[in-house]
Amino acid sequence: MSRRNAETEAAPSPPGEAPAPAAARQTTFTIGDLAREFGVTLRTLRFYEDKGLIHPRRHGQTRIYSRRDRARLKLILHGKRVGFSLAEISQMLDLYDLKDGQVTQLRVARDKFDEQIRFLEAQRAEIETAISELRRAREVVSGMLKERESRGA
Repeated sequence: MSRRNAETEAAPSPPGEAPAPAAARQTTFTIGDLAREFGVTLRTLRFYEDKGLIHPRRHGQTRIYSRRDRARLKLILHGKRVGFSLAEISQMLDLYDLKDGQVTQLRVARDKFDEQIRFLEAQRAEIETAISELRRAREVVSGMLKERESRGA
């Protein structure tokens, strides 16, 4: 079996599961290591590399990821999970590279988080309205169905 097949067929960690303690001490990772640890595909990691979000070194055809790449991947996946676009995630990640990045990044992140919270709260309100409308419509349809069934139609 080729290395690529072995990496592709590896079972990912269950979502939300804490990484193994060894991963925290490890200094370099293969594409398969990160794919398994974070439950993503190899294609996803290559896509993030193509977008400039992670920057693995190359050893021949093999990608070698650093702790920094691993930390960035963790932030990317968290950002995606809470609804940020890759452009927004990229902007926040780029701030890490600035000299005053910590303060600047914290301010930008706080503002982005506030904006995303407002967006998600608006979505939640729309979803709750849609659910209420569906429940009312279901009650009407259920009443109509019950009436027709009782008449034997």
